Amino acid sequence: MNKTFFSPLTALLALPAYSQHAVKPNVVIILADDLGYGDVSAYGQTSIHTPNIDRLARSGVCFTDGHATSATSTPSRYGLFTGMYPWKNKDAKILPGDAPLLISPSQFTLPKMFQQAGYTTAAIGKWHLGMGYGKIDWNKPIIPAGNAIGFDYTNLIAATVDRVPTVYVENGKVVGLDPEDPIYVDYEHNFPGEPTALTNPEMMKMQWCHGHQNTIVNGIPRIGYMKGGQKARWKDDEMAQYLLDRVCGFIDTTANKPFFLYYGLHEPHVPRTPDTRFAGKTKLGARGDVIVEADWCVGQLMKKLEEKNLLDNTLIIFSSDNGPVLDDGYKDGARESKPLHDPNGGLRGGKYSLFDSGTRVPLFFYWKNHIRPVVNHNLVSQQDIVASLAKLIGEKIPQGLDSEEMLDVFLGKKLKGRHDMVVEASGRLAYRSGHYALIPPYKGPRTNETDNELGVVDDFALYDLSADPSQMVEISTQHPRLLKKLKREFLQQTKGYYSPDTKQETLK
Repeated sequence: MNKTFFSPLTALLALPAYSQHAVKPNVVIILADDLGYGDVSAYGQTSIHTPNIDRLARSGVCFTDGHATSATSTPSRYGLFTGMYPWKNKDAKILPGDAPLLISPSQFTLPKMFQQAGYTTAAIGKWHLGMGYGKIDWNKPIIPAGNAIGFDYTNLIAATVDRVPTVYVENGKVVGLDPEDPIYVDYEHNFPGEPTALTNPEMMKMQWCHGHQNTIVNGIPRIGYMKGGQKARWKDDEMAQYLLDRVCGFIDTTANKPFFLYYGLHEPHVPRTPDTRFAGKTKLGARGDVIVEADWCVGQLMKKLEEKNLLDNTLIIFSSDNGPVLDDGYKDGARESKPLHDPNGGLRGGKYSLFDSGTRVPLFFYWKNHIRPVVNHNLVSQQDIVASLAKLIGEKIPQGLDSEEMLDVFLGKKLKGRHDMVVEASGRLAYRSGHYALIPPYKGPRTNETDNELGVVDDFALYDLSADPSQMVEISTQHPRLLKKLKREFLQQTKGYYSPDTKQETLK
């Protein structure tokens, strides 16, 4: 795996000093869903080509040790939007599609900060942070919707593409809903007469292998039960274009005002259903094809910004919500592609795991004419985006956040990183201190249905990632003083939260 494309020190010496513009820069956060460190060709893999994402990496700040706060979707997004460790909120875990809004409308958030600074804000795409107060009536305006935490405009996938309801929710209302065909959703019981993967397997176009045997929509079995809303149901293979159109439309309507845009790509999360333009574009099946599709979406966004003459005044942040997974519930050929492509990029673990690939993700900062190419190998975290962007736009954040201000690092002016951080995976915690990784003991299975190692160990395990990025050599016995020091730091930071008896969260 190639980690360097140029000399970062040379690039740093050539950087111009950053100065605050009279017109504040636009900010776009693009967050892929389950995209692995090894899925982006900028990091050196050759089995999938991602030229548009690579452009952000090669012409901006490319972090090789950038992390999400969690190895799963909901808590990861919670950390990104709030600047808080998600494991401090007991409800920040994988949510069903009908869960209440996880972030309180009274809570400080990243989009609220941008609103306070005079920005127009939007969230488009993958959400998975809940809506309403629970037991949602999808046939009425949903209050509170995603708009309640600081977004002027929202057009969202309520949870994940494999969960019901399979509809878009725009500003709290289901798009295209026919009042004569109301929507009903239940995560415990099916509705009488509604087909499922178990009762009507002949209706399936995609086969499930674990956890996805409920309501069938577009020939794809989902998690949860749904009735009605036929005209409002999305077409899976049209989703990328639908969301991209809303992104471009938002930019068209806000081109004369500063804006903050969260663009939640749904790729390469299951079910993987590429548009016909991308089907078969790789040798890796549907998972490879939807990654190419996601890369195209990034390119189209860049093209729109260029058309509007906005690219040199727009900071673009690209990342993923957590590490990769091949087989996450459907038989789509992803497991069979493993000999041809390593989505972990040589790292250990993946989605749901405390090993490094659970949270180490692609992370790039691009700002034309303001950031020159830099590769940074130091530890950084998505949760520091809140405090760093606050400095960028001249706003203050409340005391007590876990977000650290690292604007100069994110803009490529400095190469330092975080001293340490706590990461989370399905309710379990681990610790990073510099290039060392500490995994505490937990009880439970070592792997789950995804075949990803969960990072479950019998006693505190210590790894030196600078010498052993694949975490194959456990070094606690060779470094007892270091182990004692890191254990003390970890237990101090997680007092009241860490327990070796913590159980793996279910995927429901």
